[in-house]
Amino acid sequence: MDGGRRGGAERGYREVFGVGEFRAVFGAHSMSVLGLVVAELALTVLVYRLTGSPLLSALTFALGFLPYVLGGTVLAGIADRYPARRVLVVCDLVCAGCAAAMVAPGTPVAALLALRCAMAFVAPLFQGTRNASLADVLGSGPTLVLGRSLLRMVAQSAQLAGFGLGGLLLTVLAPRSALALTAAAFLGSAALLRFGTLERPARAVGDRRTPLAGARAVFGDRRLRTLTLAMWLPPVFAIAPEALMAPYAGEIGSGTVALGLLMCALPVGTIAGELWAGTALGPAARERIVRPLAAVSLLPLLLYAVRPGVPVLLAALLLVGLAHAYTLGLDQWYVAAVPEELRGRAMTLMSTGLMTLQGAGMALAGLAAEFVPVPVVVTAAGVLGTGCVLVLLAGLARTADERVPRGETGLTSI
Repeated sequence: MDGGRRGGAERGYREVFGVGEFRAVFGAHSMSVLGLVVAELALTVLVYRLTGSPLLSALTFALGFLPYVLGGTVLAGIADRYPARRVLVVCDLVCAGCAAAMVAPGTPVAALLALRCAMAFVAPLFQGTRNASLADVLGSGPTLVLGRSLLRMVAQSAQLAGFGLGGLLLTVLAPRSALALTAAAFLGSAALLRFGTLERPARAVGDRRTPLAGARAVFGDRRLRTLTLAMWLPPVFAIAPEALMAPYAGEIGSGTVALGLLMCALPVGTIAGELWAGTALGPAARERIVRPLAAVSLLPLLLYAVRPGVPVLLAALLLVGLAHAYTLGLDQWYVAAVPEELRGRAMTLMSTGLMTLQGAGMALAGLAAEFVPVPVVVTAAGVLGTGCVLVLLAGLARTADERVPRGETGLTSI
């Protein structure tokens, strides 16, 4: 039997949950993600009721993406310059304060949108700091990759449960009352992190370089640059069917039930794929599946060329999600390539790029669909995305033996 597989089966996610600090991090992440999803839905409803404007209502969702670039760029250095627990707790308290301010009666719409921007502004710092601090909690080996996988699955599950939960809440609560629950969720997250994790020193004490120093260090190294792009770019193309699901469902005459099922297919497949890779495979096997799975991950989108009905489309989207299992192996390569003193900035940059580029991918897909039919747009995304992935895989093969030497990151060593 494959030794890597044996190790994965014996340890898997159970070992990750055996770490008390990780349980606190996982609980805090679950609370804050669900709170944020409820906030997005409640704020959208509240803004629409106050203004009657579909544009302003939709803008509340867009504001979850737009400030990421600015926040991730300006705040990235904080992730390594200050103790991680302190940064995480302060970010949660900022979000709790913003949500609480939204609850106040009479808060104008402009202020509601500004508060939503503030929550999104600190989000990349929080995510990057938390992902970097996982190495302190779980070590830098395979357990760290499984921990990151679990946090990703929480985010995917929030798409499935969060909006449903938010919808139920809004049948019995006013939007401002639902926002109060969001504030409570962020306070609970802050408490779990403050009392459930250890205080550790900053990784780069005294480093006063510009916020762009981490980005230059990441993109200045060929291996790390290629790994970062391999994390960023495939989701830009994979997001196309989700962005255009409603108009496509309308074109083929599907109802709202079918639309709901189709919207769930990709996240369900993604969760299932990561669970399989995390439980059935060991570290070596996870690395071996990166190239074959990544190479074919977007090919099911080519089925759009024949205008498939709901059953075929469900299968295609599930396959795209299942192929996402390659991310665990890619994560292992990324963690191995990032120097410790660069970890916080690199993880913040990773979170910033993922969110920003997915938002850009949604916008580009929508723009393209204004001029050509939806099936053509999604098929083109599958073709272009597959070509992009193959180029990145070739780059990863050329840099397989490269690592970032500690003295060449351009950052202060500690």
